[in-house]
Amino acid sequence: MLITRSTDYAVRALKYLAEKGKEASAAELTQKLKIPRAFMRKIMQLLGKNGFVESRKGPGGGFLLLKKPEEIFLIELIKLFQGQVCLNECVFKKKVCVNKSSCFLSKKLGEIEEYAYLVLSRINLKEIMEGGRSYGETQNN
Repeated sequence: MLITRSTDYAVRALKYLAEKGKEASAAELTQKLKIPRAFMRKIMQLLGKNGFVESRKGPGGGFLLLKKPEEIFLIELIKLFQGQVCLNECVFKKKVCVNKSSCFLSKKLGEIEEYAYLVLSRINLKEIMEGGRSYGETQNN
């Protein structure tokens, strides 16, 4: 799986905040995006610690987007929630493969990994938003 549930939820939450243009509470995000509350809390905390959102406490408080959508790249979110993009691990995973440097499959997967990284590093939140409402939102919004 290239994009995990955490990354997907983070993109959906950031997209919602960008479209709304003002604060949204955790309860609102949870309800509108149909994301479990505990999961949403962890995602928003991590986004806050890394400068994507600001948390405001008190009545009328919530989360506010700190960056412009064109400044938030999908690869940043993947790295934050998943670590490095990695398609090029040996299927045996127990030890570093002694044939890795000469393995045809390893070389081809490395090329695919480089290409995927390049493409993902160019996709920003603004482009995702312009792609319409289809990215991970429910039909009942």
